[in-house]
Amino acid sequence: MTATTNRRIVLVSHPKGKPTAENFRIEDAPIPTPGAGELLLETLFLSLDPYMRTRMNGTATYAAALELGDVMVGGTVARVKQSNHPDWKEGDVVVAYSGWQSFAISDGSNLRRVDPDSAPVSTAVGVLGMPGFTAYAGLLEIGQPKQGETVVVAAASGAVGSVVGQIARIKGARAVGIAGGPEKCAFIKDELKFDAVVDHRAPDFAEQLAKACPDGIDVYFENVGGQVLEAVKPLLNNFARIPVCGLVSHYNDAGAGASIDLSLTLFKSLTVRGFLQNEFVERLEPTFLKEAAGWIKDGSLRYREDIVEGLDKAPEAFIGLLDGKNFGKLVVRVAE
Repeated sequence: MTATTNRRIVLVSHPKGKPTAENFRIEDAPIPTPGAGELLLETLFLSLDPYMRTRMNGTATYAAALELGDVMVGGTVARVKQSNHPDWKEGDVVVAYSGWQSFAISDGSNLRRVDPDSAPVSTAVGVLGMPGFTAYAGLLEIGQPKQGETVVVAAASGAVGSVVGQIARIKGARAVGIAGGPEKCAFIKDELKFDAVVDHRAPDFAEQLAKACPDGIDVYFENVGGQVLEAVKPLLNNFARIPVCGLVSHYNDAGAGASIDLSLTLFKSLTVRGFLQNEFVERLEPTFLKEAAGWIKDGSLRYREDIVEGLDKAPEAFIGLLDGKNFGKLVVRVAE
């Protein structure tokens, strides 16, 4: 069925703590018309990611805050529906940042071409997109794992964490994953082939983590914060590296969240470095995409997608994401 309106989801109030359905509004608007040098993009897949929560607070962080009435932000895989741009033609598939809506206008900048024959196009916002590249850049540029070292990653069944552990093993390090629940832990151990996995919901989580890391922790890839970070701290070796990718357990908090005290950083000579994947964008093409595609082909890099059907389901799925209800990279199928 051909769409006749632009279905979109906008922010109507700033969350106080956990987001709720009342923070969003689903609305229909006219499909926009591209002008000279512009493209009309039709969204195929929308990526849902934890960083979106920080954009909803009404205060700027590393990016401008969403204003009330704005379309929710997000990476997308889209099809060129109409083109007035010499570099793009109707039917091209691209990675864009067109947000939670069915259609969007682009001037052609900041688009990345997707080859539909190389892998499912949804992976362009997953293992072969921003989450996969975040794992690759953060681990290799900041974590710098060496042969035989222990790499621990939180949220290890998620889009970023699952790739971190697998790349660590490809580079000869020992990968220890942390996740919530037996199903996710089994996936990490049996499917992703991590060396060890620990359930953070276990009452003796800290003890289990220590047992899984008998030689301490050389690299801790931080996605979560909270009790996970507290269990990691005593196990950090001298000169350990900590790429700080996210703090999802604190995104709904009013306070500042998790921390590593400066005395620990000093006494153990730690490297603690927050980062955004676009700092390393020069390694995206062709380095990351070529290497990651090769690892997928030879079976050393596996992935799992959690696909939600229909744009209207995005708010519910996003709220669940912040509670860890997704299993794998969370994407919304908006159109076929």
